[in-house]
Amino acid sequence: MALLEVKNVYKKFGKTEVLKGIDFSLNKGEVLSIIGSSGSGKTTLLRCINFLETPEQGEYYINGELLFDAKLAATYKESEIRKKRLKFGMVFQSFNLFPQYSALDNVMLALKLQIKEDIKTNKDLICKENNIKTRHQLAAYKEKLLKEAEENAIDILTKVGLKEKLNSYPCELSGGQQQRVAIARALALSPEILCFDEPTSALDPEMSGEVLNVIRNLAVDTGKTMIIVTHEMNFARDVSDKIIFMSDGVILEEGTPKDIFENPKFDRTKEFLNSIG
Repeated sequence: MALLEVKNVYKKFGKTEVLKGIDFSLNKGEVLSIIGSSGSGKTTLLRCINFLETPEQGEYYINGELLFDAKLAATYKESEIRKKRLKFGMVFQSFNLFPQYSALDNVMLALKLQIKEDIKTNKDLICKENNIKTRHQLAAYKEKLLKEAEENAIDILTKVGLKEKLNSYPCELSGGQQQRVAIARALALSPEILCFDEPTSALDPEMSGEVLNVIRNLAVDTGKTMIIVTHEMNFARDVSDKIIFMSDGVILEEGTPKDIFENPKFDRTKEFLNSIG
């Protein structure tokens, strides 16, 4: 069974159709790269999957269970959408770090909010399961969770090569280091699928190499399921299990890196690959 199934997704902005019936699936541990010209719908597709845009039509399934149905979208509460969004970790083109927080605090922020929300929503169950009977005991339980979350955040920042930058602020970090903090932040919530929207587009070649190596190592060392929108063709060819080529809002071609880069079926795919060398 596929980890993720996306079925018949349509999205438009005003009268402009951006996605025109997108279908694909992704197995656990696979790395999928989405390539194509600017304006082909790549980023919009990623934003729809991450509940940052709402398609007019379509469904998503995780492990065979319905995660989203456009026909029911108007009935979803904001709290439900936040919960569904936790299935995915999103790394944007721009780093979107909070300038007033250190690298560690940027990674910790979402974890703190998650712990607070979980205790608020499931207080009675948490107290019952942990034999908590007083407000003091509940506060101690919360502090224990926060300490564990901090240790986890430090471990993740270490894995992306930022052990010495835990207390540095974004203005003190290079672009590549800031993007690695953003990757650590996405990883901290243990998403089932990690998504990247052109993660090196704002970086120079040297910094791009730093970030691509981190993503490559995550794919190899952790077996993390990933969706990567990228213009880095050599990277996509090297790291991906599957490639999707999008053109004019549709998936024109899908296959292994060898299928797409060595034996493309469509002239449009060939034109695109030739145009970028």
